Amino acid sequence: MRHATLRQLKVFEAVARHLSFSRAAEELHLTQPAVSTQVKQLETHAGLPLFEQLGKKIFLTPAGSEMLHYSRAIIALFRETEEAMDHLKGITGGKLNVAVISAGDYFFPRLLAAFTARHPGVTLNLTVHNREELLHQLTENLTDLAVMVRPPHEIDTINEAFAPHPYIIVAPPGHPLAGQKQIPFSRLTEEPFISRERGSDTWNSLQDAFGHRTQQLRIAMEIASTETIKQAVIAGMGISFLSAHTVGMELRTGQLTVLDVQGFPAWQSWYVVHRRSKRLPPVALAFRQFLLSEGAALIDGMMAYKSAVPPLTGSGTK
Repeated sequence: MRHATLRQLKVFEAVARHLSFSRAAEELHLTQPAVSTQVKQLETHAGLPLFEQLGKKIFLTPAGSEMLHYSRAIIALFRETEEAMDHLKGITGGKLNVAVISAGDYFFPRLLAAFTARHPGVTLNLTVHNREELLHQLTENLTDLAVMVRPPHEIDTINEAFAPHPYIIVAPPGHPLAGQKQIPFSRLTEEPFISRERGSDTWNSLQDAFGHRTQQLRIAMEIASTETIKQAVIAGMGISFLSAHTVGMELRTGQLTVLDVQGFPAWQSWYVVHRRSKRLPPVALAFRQFLLSEGAALIDGMMAYKSAVPPLTGSGTK
């Protein structure tokens, strides 16, 4: 194992966590052959196979299970070393590690750009995840801060609301309901509905908005991609419940329209979250304060959809 590299351990850990070379490649922004090469090199150093394939699925071998335990320990030690160095650097020269739920990638890079314009020495590590992956980032201490809609209950975290988050019902501009006022829920049940997959933040927000009436919706398709949902709605395949932050371009170009549905928009909040026991480096503390003091105004200035904004609720700690 003397010649094994940290890169090989990180790639192996991602494959072992997903039990999928393709999903690991997607997470790491690598090609699948590159991931396979890194794992094979690590297996050569170990002298033992780390995975076995049964049918179309892969599983950890006993050696792989041991390697996963030590890989995570080594990765955590390197992470702690980076944090110690960042504390000594302060804000300028520090590294900001932040992870965001997928709906946030439509506006979050511009928040980072505004922050780094004031602190030009800061380097960034931004990752975008679904909810399950984002919770893994927090649990395994892979990120300093997480930005999400629903703070976790299963992890001891400090959760602070910093911006309102509206959800809306969208349709193609030529839809029969476009332009109608105060559309009742009963009318929505007559339309094919395109939704995010069950368990996603968007699906859970839909359930919050409609409650027990959710089961009355005609769910025509469940799609794990917001971009694909938007294209399906534009194509006239149905209407959808989406974050207003994800449809700004389509509203500006007239590809989508917002339906005036009773009780909408449905409001949630954006939260900045970190582990309670986490010793945040100065750059993460500064970015957290930046979000709390300026995040709401900056996000509002980016939005194509405008509505009366309620006060933030749910701010605080778990």
